[in-house]
This record gives sequence, structure tokens and C-alpha cells, in this order.
Amino acid sequence: MGAMNDLSSAPAIPSDRSPRHRKPDWIRVKAPVSEGYHETRRLMRDLKLNTVCEEAACPNIGECWTKKHATVMILGDVCTRACAFCNVKTGMPRIVDPMEPENVAVAAGKMGLEHIVVTSVDRDDLPDGGAGQFVKVIKALRRETPNTTIEILTPDFRGKMRAAVEAICEAGPDVYNHNLETVPKLYPTIRPGARYYASLRLLEEVKAHDPMIFTKSGIMLGLGEQRLEVHQVMDDMRSAGIDFITMGQYLQPTPRHAAVEEFVTPKAFAAYGAIARAKGFLQVAASPLTRSSYHAGDDFAAMRDERARRLAKAGA
Repeated sequence: MGAMNDLSSAPAIPSDRSPRHRKPDWIRVKAPVSEGYHETRRLMRDLKLNTVCEEAACPNIGECWTKKHATVMILGDVCTRACAFCNVKTGMPRIVDPMEPENVAVAAGKMGLEHIVVTSVDRDDLPDGGAGQFVKVIKALRRETPNTTIEILTPDFRGKMRAAVEAICEAGPDVYNHNLETVPKLYPTIRPGARYYASLRLLEEVKAHDPMIFTKSGIMLGLGEQRLEVHQVMDDMRSAGIDFITMGQYLQPTPRHAAVEEFVTPKAFAAYGAIARAKGFLQVAASPLTRSSYHAGDDFAAMRDERARRLAKAGA
């Protein structure tokens, strides 16, 4: 489906900007202290599971873990790439844990998850890029928690994309997410190990293989992108048939990572969200604290009618 370009009714992006170096009030969150948070943490430790919530220093960890929502990060906690925005460790990963798929399914059952998000580090060292482990996790979840809907957030499987996407789509996730992360001009400094159009092509491949799978992608704002560049990314996503978009504020994990160039205001995020909806995305999440899996279950629940319509159409 092509992008919807008539934006005459969408509000313009406000030009007000927050000072670069001072974190504004709207991005501040409380430290996690609830019992629910500690229960989730213990469960992840007991099952030897990693979460992107911890490894990527997500600001929403207190809220999500209190509600017993966690984004599982498979294939270890060491990434083979070194993106300038990411807090996950870089180096030589350990061998893949054969018990990981079953442990993910056990965690989903104990947490009573209606919707689970499963992501991973990049594993360029593996012959299939780690696609086989995604397949095993999806199959374990389908077997142990058949009523749980499954959202995966995969790497780009550099050099192995087509075979990886085909294998994962055959396993049947409900949502396939792969983040573009930023605008094309910033890739050399922010995401040097990836290619913008290759990431778009990956999500096109998902749709070509199985149009029933919802596709999703996200970008971070505040890295130095311009307004029209963000609009162009939205158009590129729609041209690739991407259904859901997330937009959130980039936060610098450590002084070694890329600096925050701008704290984008909530008003500006709301305007970007209105433009995304005008372009035809089925689901839009745009706010300073939005992350790929933040409220993902609630967002997917809102798509159940659309999912039922697609299934009915496919069976007709």
C-alpha cells in the first residue's frame, strides 16, 4: 500500500525545542521499587533470561515490570555490532542456550502474558544470524501458551535476510518488528553496521511471504534529524507496507554514546503522530517515552478487529 500524501488536515510540527543538555520534566521517570518489579526481576534471573528492558536501560522498566511485562532478549546479552545509540554490550557472544526457547515459554506462562515481545542481539557470527532460535521460541510459545500473541523484533540478518525471514514467517508470529532507528543520513554515525534500504526490504519480504503478519518499525527522535526527513521515513515505511510505527525520544545511555541533539517536546510528538495516522498507519505510538515494545500488548489488542477482518478475507 502506498503512502497517503494528503496532509492538509494534519497539524504542523511545532518549532519549540527544549535545551539540548538538560533533561526536561516530561522525560523523567520514577525509580522502580514495586514488589511487582522485583518479582519480574527474580523470574528473569531464575530462568536465566535476558531482557532488553535492562540491557538497553529502558526508562519504562519500572512501569512495565510492575505490570509483569518484559521484553525478552534472546541469543545472549552480547551483540556483534556497536551501534552508537545502543547500551547492549559488544563483543564475542557465548554459545546459544538450547534451553532458552522453553524458558521464554515458561516465563510467558508464569507472567500470564496475553502478548509477548521477543527481541535479540545481532548475531552476525551465526550461520543463520540467529533466525533458528526465533523459530524455536515461537514454536515453544505456541505449544506452551497458545493464547499468547507473539511479537518479534529482529535484527536485519545481514547477508542472510531472505532465508531468515522465510523461516521466521513460517513459524507464524503475529507481529514482525524491525526498527529503522533513524533517518538515512544518520546511518553512517548512528547505525554503521546496517543499511537503511536493506531494513526496509526486510519488512517488504515479510509482507511478500505472509501478508497476514502485521509489520512494525520505529525510529528515535532527537539525534539531529530534520522534520521533513522524518516525514520521508514515514512515506518509505508505508511504501514498504509497514502497518505500525513507533516514535520515541533518544536518550544517551553513557557519555561514550551519541549525544542527544534535541529533546523533542510532547507537542511535537503529538503532531508527528497525527501525520503518521494521516499517512495510513494502522497503529501509531508517538511520545517521548515510547519504545518499540512499550504498551505493545495494548496496541495489538486494539488491532484484533483488523486481524479478524484479515483472517476472514483470507478465508473467503
